[in-house]
Amino acid sequence: MPHDPYRALYLHVPFCVKRCSYCDFTTSAVAADDPRIDAYVEDLCLAIRRKSKEGELSAIETVYLGGGTPSHIGMSRLSMLLYALSTSMRLEPDVECSMEANPESLTPNMVRDIWALGVNRLSIGVQSFDDKVLETIGRAHDAQAACRAIEAAHERFTNVSCDLMCGIPGQSAESFERSVSRAIELGVSHISVYPLTIEPHTPFDRMVLSGELPEPDDDVEAEQMQIAQSLLAAAGFERYEVASYAKPGFACRHNIAYWTGVPYLGIGTSAATMTQNSERRMRITDGSVTDDLNAEQMVAEDLMLGMRMTRGVSGEKIAEARLVLPRLGETIDKLVEEGLAAWSEDRLRPTERGWLLGNELYGALFDLA
Repeated sequence: MPHDPYRALYLHVPFCVKRCSYCDFTTSAVAADDPRIDAYVEDLCLAIRRKSKEGELSAIETVYLGGGTPSHIGMSRLSMLLYALSTSMRLEPDVECSMEANPESLTPNMVRDIWALGVNRLSIGVQSFDDKVLETIGRAHDAQAACRAIEAAHERFTNVSCDLMCGIPGQSAESFERSVSRAIELGVSHISVYPLTIEPHTPFDRMVLSGELPEPDDDVEAEQMQIAQSLLAAAGFERYEVASYAKPGFACRHNIAYWTGVPYLGIGTSAATMTQNSERRMRITDGSVTDDLNAEQMVAEDLMLGMRMTRGVSGEKIAEARLVLPRLGETIDKLVEEGLAAWSEDRLRPTERGWLLGNELYGALFDLA
């Protein structure tokens, strides 16, 4: 269908040194010298060039190399991938180009080389600075390696993010608090905090079902999310999205694209593409349509996604949405009455309670269509 230009690009690298116990992403644990990685990267480069020739990369403003673990595939393959990217689109400093890396495979040389090839934001998968917690979730690195990776990243990058997890069995509030404090001390500019979720068919799922592992406790996760909020706010971080905090000027533009209805292109196994025009929005993964929304559903989804953001949704946007969704006014009144949302400066914003009860908040808005 004729569609609005893609403004965000996601490249999926589905390889890791090992699979973590909680992971349900499309990834494989393979040795770094496995020829399957070479074949995959070559296919990825061809796909990038093909999309460029079709004119689909001309308006790209953010790029994200995710996985898997892009740093696991080594510098020669990353060079090939980043070179293909730089010759296929405008990869200037104003284009945010993020790459995920894990401590066990990020080296000082890699930091220098990817920076020279156009990456300007590094997202490091730390999860915890507690060795016992890292062992529980099956990570391939220890806390010391995580610290070294962040220090190495700072040799070139000012925009360094780190991921942390909370609600992990055996992870005390004190352990989580120490991890957040350590990330702050190491000078990262962005922190994402994710509660552990038990995904079907993962090792953690099997362990919960067999009674080896307790199920994550919602109250513990909520308490730890509040610990993060308090520590990070005191350190000058602003919460801009339900799970993400940034120093001023360092919010992830690629993340924001997903929550603000920006069309995005995904290249690689299991990478999702969102294509849209004024009448229709489709999400496509591996050639199959996973979402097909009409104009009313698009408006409802935009409101729902907007409520993942601290800034919420403007009164002007809500006024436009009411023309399409006649029950919107009464739904908003109910959300405000239940303490899930609140009006502030002519914007409807999620409350802390709204984020903690996200399914209720998001479901009420999307159900309008």
